[in-house]
Amino acid sequence: MKAIIDRFEGSWAVIEYDGTVFNFPRDLLPRDARGGDVVRFSVVIDSTGTTEQRKRVKKLEDELFK
Repeated sequence: MKAIIDRFEGSWAVIEYDGTVFNFPRDLLPRDARGGDVVRFSVVIDSTGTTEQRKRVKKLEDELFK
């Protein structure tokens, strides 16, 4: 399936993917992206970032529920 940039609206790119249309921050696309371009997305989990985030949340919970 293709993700296609339909158009830009201000700071958002309107993207169609598999019949669904969604907004995506324009700043996260390459500067030369244009309407009609086909884009690919790759999403990965940042294990280190996840661990750090969980530690921050745990610390806040511990402080809140002392």
